[in-house]
Amino acid sequence: MIHKFKNQTLRFEVEYRNRGSIRITMDHYGNIEVHAPKGTSMEKILSFIEGNWELIQQNLNEMKARLSGPQGKTYQPGETFLYLGKTYPIKIDQVETIERDHVEFKEDYLQIKVKQLEDEKIKQALKRFYHQQCKALVEDSIAKHQRHFKTKPKGIRITDSKTTWGTCDSKQLLTFNWKLAMAPQKVIDYVVVHEMCHMVHLNHDRSFWRLVGKLFPDYKEQEKWLASSNWKMTV
Repeated sequence: MIHKFKNQTLRFEVEYRNRGSIRITMDHYGNIEVHAPKGTSMEKILSFIEGNWELIQQNLNEMKARLSGPQGKTYQPGETFLYLGKTYPIKIDQVETIERDHVEFKEDYLQIKVKQLEDEKIKQALKRFYHQQCKALVEDSIAKHQRHFKTKPKGIRITDSKTTWGTCDSKQLLTFNWKLAMAPQKVIDYVVVHEMCHMVHLNHDRSFWRLVGKLFPDYKEQEKWLASSNWKMTV
């Protein structure tokens, strides 16, 4: 079906089921289905869609961006980067007298100070910022959740992994991906708890997931955020 609203067109399918309310779903390609109780009028369905119009369009735009893959950064004022789950524009100042290029988080933007206005210098300053922030955020999270564990991590490392968000080895050394600083605090907490649970159960067996579920009941929501947002966690 096709519905036009606010000068935009939406294509969707309707499926009637034995359920008590209307629900909108979207697959990985942006195809939309409306699940409605049997006997629901089309007028009520369209009203529900219009009431959620902004959210639907936002999800569709994110879907299109994800399918197109990571976009290259320009490292120009106004370019945006993720930090703690939110997007912030950057402001860049050339300060030849500073000892080292660095980034400062302000209330609504990332302030970058570099000796030379070069893309690579700005990029490296951002990476150092995320690396430093990730270490501090992870350490705070470990301290917050340590009361649930009898043993403590032997050490913490922040790395540039291409495949994992965190690891725990047999010596209980915890490793975390610096890009975690781009995720919401709750996602960071989940990854930390996940790896700390490996200090008790090294493998992903049932006992491990029971412990994770006990300490972090909505962990699947955090995994979902990482799965749907990792494409834009880039510098």
